[in-house]
Amino acid sequence: MKITNVNIEESWYAQIKEEFNKEYFLNLKKFLIEEKNKFTVYPKGSQIFNAFNLTPFKDVKLVILGQDPYHGPGQAHGLCFSVPKGVKPPPSLVNIFKELKQDINFNIPDHGNLEAWAKQGVFLLNATLTVRANNAGSHQNKGWEIFTDKVIQTLSQEKNNLVFILWGRYAGAKENLIDQNKHLILKAAHPSPLSAYNGFFGCKHFSQANKYLKKHKIEPINWNL
Repeated sequence: MKITNVNIEESWYAQIKEEFNKEYFLNLKKFLIEEKNKFTVYPKGSQIFNAFNLTPFKDVKLVILGQDPYHGPGQAHGLCFSVPKGVKPPPSLVNIFKELKQDINFNIPDHGNLEAWAKQGVFLLNATLTVRANNAGSHQNKGWEIFTDKVIQTLSQEKNNLVFILWGRYAGAKENLIDQNKHLILKAAHPSPLSAYNGFFGCKHFSQANKYLKKHKIEPINWNL
């Protein structure tokens, strides 16, 4: 069941419903309405909370944090680093697949759709959930980060033995929202071609994550797509 006014899965709504009536979120909604009247905004409205709807709160095992949705046509569909089938995988995702191949002998697929991970409990969260077409970072500092910081804090407080994967400086700065005594935090360089060779390749986060989940008697992730 979806909560109609925000189109978000009900177990998530129960955790964060207070946020939707706070002043910052009401201002964010106004901003988004104005943006949509003037520009194309990605992803489409029904997919903004896709990460939440595909990975209910109770099912989250692992969090991968991105920064911004893709800003090209047809790319963003509400899951960080993921693109719908039929859309060419962007360079960062290509590098994620290369590291998976190296780490766990992953079969590189002919698509970049990560929904199969989301359905296993991999919460693919962008810090900013919308973007103006062809304008990277255009919806930063409008309120989304306040919302997603609250989401990260709620996961940290209410759950145990999660894996948080933080790639790059921006995601790495979020570690102060996470209780390191209850959860595993894995940090590395961003998979972007600009930084992947500075510590992303060889990080082995996927095998480390599964090792931690197994240790805590949690079903590991089948990374193959």
